[in-house]
Amino acid sequence: MGARDDAECRAWAYLARAAEPPSAAVLALCDDLGPVDAADAIRSRSVPRGHEAALEVTGARADTDMSGEDLEIADRVGARLVTRADDEWPGWQLMALGQADTAFRGGEPLALWVRGPGRLDEMAGAGIALVGSRAASSYGEQVTSSLAGGLAAEGVAVISGAAYGIDGAAHRAALACGAPTIAVMACGIDREYPAGHARLISEIAAHGLVVSEYPPGTTAAKHRFLTRNRLVAAMANAVIVIEAGRRSGAANTAAWARKLGRPLGAVPGPVTSATSVGCHQMIADGSAVLVFDAPSALALSAPDATLGTGGGRARSTDSLSSDEKRVHDAIPGRGAVTIDEIAFSAGLDLAVVRSALARMDVSGHVQNVDGAWKLAR
Repeated sequence: MGARDDAECRAWAYLARAAEPPSAAVLALCDDLGPVDAADAIRSRSVPRGHEAALEVTGARADTDMSGEDLEIADRVGARLVTRADDEWPGWQLMALGQADTAFRGGEPLALWVRGPGRLDEMAGAGIALVGSRAASSYGEQVTSSLAGGLAAEGVAVISGAAYGIDGAAHRAALACGAPTIAVMACGIDREYPAGHARLISEIAAHGLVVSEYPPGTTAAKHRFLTRNRLVAAMANAVIVIEAGRRSGAANTAAWARKLGRPLGAVPGPVTSATSVGCHQMIADGSAVLVFDAPSALALSAPDATLGTGGGRARSTDSLSSDEKRVHDAIPGRGAVTIDEIAFSAGLDLAVVRSALARMDVSGHVQNVDGAWKLAR
């Protein structure tokens, strides 16, 4: 790393701690001056006209430069600082945050601390968020494991927040399938919160990604969970809520999904379950699509995708036209039948059947045996 690169890296690390994330004011200053000059301006408490807000949000921390220590701690735990200057930056996924209302915990992150072997841009661009109650029921955890396992089998990254309950079940199911998973944290990248998930978070870091907007040493706090939720929604192609109370962190993530234009799904539960009240409300008011299995979850994020068993392979008849499918269905699984018999069974004119059979013969779906037709094997 050259001197200029090192200076930029330290500047980003300093700025990432100087203001409580996210900070649209500091980001705007960086856009105008670049990270090195922006850091110098904040340290000297002298910014160009129009950027006074950057001084207001950094007043408490401007004199504390822990950039060297933060980078050393990150390196020690196998983490790195990813900024908008890096190829790994998930700019496309985070772009929606820059277009959202930044007045209340909005806006793009200035930088992200990332721990794990995966590439953040690739995993975030192919992920679905599964979120829900910390006090999950056995039903909720079972549904979550099934959803996460089905998505993981298709190579879809499972994104969640590493909390107890639904989050933990989602991460564990993805890891069990050997699939990538992203845990977005509300604390420093060197902290494993909650403590009961220390081993789980370590496994995620070993096989997927642990991501945080907060510099090393930062403790978890209620407002940071709410801020973190916008990143969970932004990084995902869709957000699925499995269980949620009427007012909960999962409901907050769902609100961010709607705000950012991410497809939102919700899993129904027993009508007597307090942990499903939020999901039922989302479905009832039309803000969320009812999701009940992995195919419906994948369809929400990629309407044209096909999710099947055995690795998601498409059926051989998927490419057939509607008439060709009717002709195909009219031919029995064993033996051969005449064109007249096919036309009668399919309810189609002979000319339509002849044309369909000719095309299907060329495509290898059927074969002619002594004037009769049978399915190709």
